[in-house]
Amino acid sequence: MAKNAHAIKRGIQSSPVKMRIVLDLIRGKRVPEALSILHFTPNHASIVAEKTLRSAIANFQMDTENARVDVDDLFVRECSSDGGAMLKRILPAPMGRAFRVRKRSNHLTIVVGDEPMSGMPKKTRKKSSGSRPAVARVRTNTNANAKQAAPAEQVAPAAPVAEELTTSE
Repeated sequence: MAKNAHAIKRGIQSSPVKMRIVLDLIRGKRVPEALSILHFTPNHASIVAEKTLRSAIANFQMDTENARVDVDDLFVRECSSDGGAMLKRILPAPMGRAFRVRKRSNHLTIVVGDEPMSGMPKKTRKKSSGSRPAVARVRTNTNANAKQAAPAEQVAPAAPVAEELTTSE
């Protein structure tokens, strides 16, 4: 049976979307690789994620059953970022109006284990919602298309100017 340990960090002052960008880099990877990715990623979110990952590793090692497991054999099984409390502020705007500023926060959860996640999510394209197969559309010639498709007629050169008639007397 797989052994797991988790660490939760709450109230991180960054957007959950920014944190998810960093978490997508380490999801399903081995712990040493994930630590090096987080260490060299230049985001504020990666600093917080690295601290939380190190806490999850320490929590895994605290259990007496897991004392013999090497850290290099651990995997990042799950990592998620959920929205936290939102601070609402007012920003003065032109013409006496006010804009609302929402300062977002998030809650970070990282789970490490000694076995990789069995059902790793695969990035696949969305299938079309219709039940019928896709059919290529053929465009018919409209006036605009017909003008472009028809070869241009050549215009005959202008007729030479008639010379003045001179009468001989």
